[in-house]
Amino acid sequence: MADPQGFLKHTRAEAKKRPATERAADWDEVYLDQGPEVREAQVRVQATRCMDCGVPFCHSGSAGCPLGNLIPEWNDLVRRGDWESASHRLHATNNFPEFTGRLCPAPCEAACVLAITPDAGGAVAIKRVEQAIADTAWENGSVKASQSQVSSGKKVAIVGSGPAGLAAAQQLTRAGHEVTVYERDDRLGGLLRYGIPEFKMEKKVLDRRLAQLRKEGTRFVTGCEVGVDLTVEELRASFDAVVLAVGALRGRDDTTTPGRSLDGVHLAMEHLVPANRACEGDGAPAISAAGKHVVVIGGGDTGADCYGTAVRQGALSVTQLDQYPQPPSQRDDARSPWPVWPWILRTYAAHEEGGERRFAVAVEEFTGEDGRVTAVKLRKVKVQRDSTGRRVVVPMSEEFEELPADLVLLAIGFEGVEQMPLLDGLGISLSARSTISCGSDWQTSAPGVFVCGDAHRGASLVVWAIAEGRSVANAVDRHLTGSSDLPSPVIPNQLPLAVV
Repeated sequence: MADPQGFLKHTRAEAKKRPATERAADWDEVYLDQGPEVREAQVRVQATRCMDCGVPFCHSGSAGCPLGNLIPEWNDLVRRGDWESASHRLHATNNFPEFTGRLCPAPCEAACVLAITPDAGGAVAIKRVEQAIADTAWENGSVKASQSQVSSGKKVAIVGSGPAGLAAAQQLTRAGHEVTVYERDDRLGGLLRYGIPEFKMEKKVLDRRLAQLRKEGTRFVTGCEVGVDLTVEELRASFDAVVLAVGALRGRDDTTTPGRSLDGVHLAMEHLVPANRACEGDGAPAISAAGKHVVVIGGGDTGADCYGTAVRQGALSVTQLDQYPQPPSQRDDARSPWPVWPWILRTYAAHEEGGERRFAVAVEEFTGEDGRVTAVKLRKVKVQRDSTGRRVVVPMSEEFEELPADLVLLAIGFEGVEQMPLLDGLGISLSARSTISCGSDWQTSAPGVFVCGDAHRGASLVVWAIAEGRSVANAVDRHLTGSSDLPSPVIPNQLPLAVV
């Protein structure tokens, strides 16, 4: 059993990063490669801090991990040095732990019992342990293709190769179905490929997992927009079921601020996608921060990705703007009590590499010369609710500040699913939230067509995408065969625990 006093003997320790000046000069992952022996010794200590709580909120679907990862179990296996068994327990609930270990913001840690009070020394470093288990399993050769020994004779098309689509594909292939994944881009992975910067997850990590899926029997078709290159009629005639995992890629724009039409003002993905393509060897990006003063609008993950990318491209300066006030460094129980996701200041590796963050400010105008942006005009603001409960941004001063800006990146979120011929052909309309609705069986209004991931939920976490992909696989398997033994960790209307 776990050591119930482990957290009293050992303090929480994050993985060490490479020096900021070193990592800002390349595109390699930011964390120091310490070698297997050192990594395993350190992670075993971190796993020892898990006390196997009587009620482990860390893998509660409402507060912690929606995948239901058996966190206390694999923590104890790591503590005892049984890395292979830990990998089996981890992969039992998570198809891609090397993705979540690098990319997930870890709601499991926010829900850890040791996160109730700072006096406990901080949550167990669950994300670090998870990544170490996955990386060790790959290095030791214990991650193998799992090929089905039976065939259902049924064919399934999955549209989209992001984490939700890949999870659904792997589950359904292993269940004996013939699965084809269609991707409109030239390479597989969706946002894992072209949205996530190389310094957060090197694409060899993705390619390694894709090779496993291919060996298991999943078929992939790239450069194919379903509904155009493959018509809806052809899709329906060729497959017994269809899964829509098309993401929610329509970026939120700012169409009201004067000067938005100036050259040099772009949506975040217009910057990140070419930068990732450059890392793949496709040539210099059309939009680059090299030699420019860069302003990133938006304080979330995408903004931090733009921030780190701009630094690596050689920006003269990088400033990230957030209209909200600077969050506290520790959980405010009155606003976000444990175990809900806390409102705290989150400092990413990119923020340590230079540049500046500004809070409680908003852009009043983009200014420029000869049709190109040269500066942004700022003033202090406060975000509050009006009488209807709608959020409004209220100016707090009549004074303005001008900030030089040769490149402005709008990282203010995603509005939902893009309009596409596929949806029109299937007769599927978007919801008021610009997502694709479904019933309790994950089936859309089009019979035999299912949905999962951001296309259903809206832009969310990688762990939710995988959870929905696994759940929709259960629904498709049940639809095709009448029953299913595949796991279904979440239901369509499930939401994280929150204070409203």
